[in-house]
Amino acid sequence: MTLAPDPSSLELAERLGASARVMSVTSSVALSSCLHEVRLRGDAALVAGVAGNDVMIRLTDDRGRAVRRRYSVRGVDPERDELTLWITSDHDGPGVRWAGGAQEGDVVDVIGPRGKIVLDPLADWHLFVGDLSALGAFYRLAQSVEVPGKVIFIVEIDHADDALTAPFDEGLGVTGIFVDRQGRASDDPAGLLKGLAAFAFPPDEGHAYLFGEFHVLKALAAALRDRGLRDEAISVKSFWRQGHANADHGEPRKD
Repeated sequence: MTLAPDPSSLELAERLGASARVMSVTSSVALSSCLHEVRLRGDAALVAGVAGNDVMIRLTDDRGRAVRRRYSVRGVDPERDELTLWITSDHDGPGVRWAGGAQEGDVVDVIGPRGKIVLDPLADWHLFVGDLSALGAFYRLAQSVEVPGKVIFIVEIDHADDALTAPFDEGLGVTGIFVDRQGRASDDPAGLLKGLAAFAFPPDEGHAYLFGEFHVLKALAAALRDRGLRDEAISVKSFWRQGHANADHGEPRKD
């Protein structure tokens, strides 16, 4: 029997121009100290969209209220009809509790695809800068870059085992820099700014993708502009904001 999403999910999906599906958990496993992987099955390619897109999950908070959390899609396996989410687990919240407790066969309402940031097809090189919450999105975007493109990662982590790698097509130029946070506050941009300062822009046209904490991304975007990168070559997506829980629709405050 095919399960129908909650009426609120169907209504929201229609309003957003997306699709709502009930997806089932096929696996849930800790990948590292601060990263958890959940795989979901059911019209996965439809819901996942293209690289850079995310999905909205309907969950329950600690007061029993329905809330939604948004997660970038790490990857899609069309043959298994599965999509993969990488969810950070270094904080408390409905998404973390769901990911940690999810078991095979559990079902959840999923809306997707969501998001407006996709790969710039005209860029010769792609720079991905952010924290661990962005790693899955970065890898999916980078794996869609055509050879002989260049991809560069500058990602801040708290634990050495969070420096997860990914396979890429032979011929793709890949540079990965993991920055140790060294106890700095999560909204302190100093580590990523230092990593960015050590990076020399390749020749030709590039595009930067900044995903992660709200305040850190503002500082990174300003630094890139100071170095001459045009506004249209900088894509910014705040996944979370230090000191503030995401709103019920799954996104952080932008004011």
